[in-house]
Amino acid sequence: MQPSTVRTLSDLRERFVEQLADVAADRQPRGLYEPIEYILRIGGKRVRPLLALLAARICGDDEELRAGMPVALAVETFHNFTLLHDDIMDDSPLRRGQPTVHERWDVNTAILSGDLMLIQAYEHLCAVPVRGRIADLLCTFNRVATGVCEGQQFDVDFEVRHDVSIEDYLHMIELKTAVLLGGALELGALAAGASAETASHLYAFGRLTGLAFQLHDDLLDTFGDGVETGKLTGNDIIRNKKTFLYLKTLEGLNHTDKQELIHWFSHSPADPATKVARVTALMQQGDVPQLVAQLRDEFQAEAYAHLDEVKGNPRYKQVLRELTENLLQRNS
Repeated sequence: MQPSTVRTLSDLRERFVEQLADVAADRQPRGLYEPIEYILRIGGKRVRPLLALLAARICGDDEELRAGMPVALAVETFHNFTLLHDDIMDDSPLRRGQPTVHERWDVNTAILSGDLMLIQAYEHLCAVPVRGRIADLLCTFNRVATGVCEGQQFDVDFEVRHDVSIEDYLHMIELKTAVLLGGALELGALAAGASAETASHLYAFGRLTGLAFQLHDDLLDTFGDGVETGKLTGNDIIRNKKTFLYLKTLEGLNHTDKQELIHWFSHSPADPATKVARVTALMQQGDVPQLVAQLRDEFQAEAYAHLDEVKGNPRYKQVLRELTENLLQRNS
């Protein structure tokens, strides 16, 4: 990214984190609010709130970020609420390298603190200064939040289904991942007073970018360098996750190889090294990584076409484009 873009994103992120620190600070009872402070403090790249802030700036938000900041806080609080509850569902011991809330405290605490985070997300939205837009913001947020929950359930269902199609998988990741990226942009635009058309184009840009982002993530999980990603290479294969890579590979195999792939995904050997090696070989046999990368790039090209239709501040449009390109070129 250009130095000016890095500085802009760094400034936006710093100002956002300052505001985020006050969400649960010093509030009582501590057994309810401390887990919220904890999960928000160990946050990652803050992509979703940055998208909300950039959309607001594109659409005319002022230097004080009066319109965009409440939306950014709402999006990040909601996102972390979903992670907190997802960790319970998955019985995950770690989140971002730190103990999950239900491990550090207990399941009941994680459920209750998560419930409050969802309420706080609505409180942030209701703090948007353009009062006439709050109804639109709440309707948009409800649509996005419902999609995320539906996507999570589809993902759970896919673990035991044997008839998952490529279309099913793309629909699932659209709901679970892409709609919140699109929603962050749409909400930021609406808060800043943008037209419905502009907000719609920004939502489409985020949704398509989210699809490209998840496909890139699938590629990194299976074919990335574990040292760079900080994750166990082939973890999706080890967990028998029916990703686009798996489904596309299954589609192109002959009967014998197809049965072998299904066999590998029906059990979990104590030493997964042979399984990972053989499954990745079957994927490469049909040039599946290249096909996934091609679809990723097609989604992103379509996303940029929507961004080109957005009328707004060209400087922040360029920052948004460079942020997106950086995410899709990452190795971790």
